Amino acid sequence: MSDVHSKKVRSYNMSQIKGKNTKPEMLVRKFLHSKGFRFRIHDKKLPGKPDIVLPKYKTIIEVQGCFWHGHKNCKYFVLPKTNREFWQNKIMNNINRDKVNIEKLKELGWNIIILWECQLKKDNIESSLNQLIVDLTSSKK
Repeated sequence: MSDVHSKKVRSYNMSQIKGKNTKPEMLVRKFLHSKGFRFRIHDKKLPGKPDIVLPKYKTIIEVQGCFWHGHKNCKYFVLPKTNREFWQNKIMNNINRDKVNIEKLKELGWNIIILWECQLKKDNIESSLNQLIVDLTSSKK
């Protein structure tokens, strides 16, 4: 099966996908700020430059895209039919890097909360963000 876009168009589309300040990430940050939580973003001193760092709660929130981070059993994670080997390697590298960074952060004493893109879709967002508050406040030492 071939791609519906030319190589040039597909390349351009893929180049426009951001790794930082994504819509789901901005949504979580806006919500946290509205609830009075203060945080840092993309702290270069920490392994993997985590999306959201809440020092007061010794907690890190990673907002992960279902496709880019290989969310298992998720309808938003479907490997492309073209260039399959490339995408499998790319996503496996992301998954492995995530695991290494999470282990390093845990060794440094951080609590890790992973929010998946699908949890921030219209049907799930309210319960996901409410659960985030519960998780955060129960992690405070």
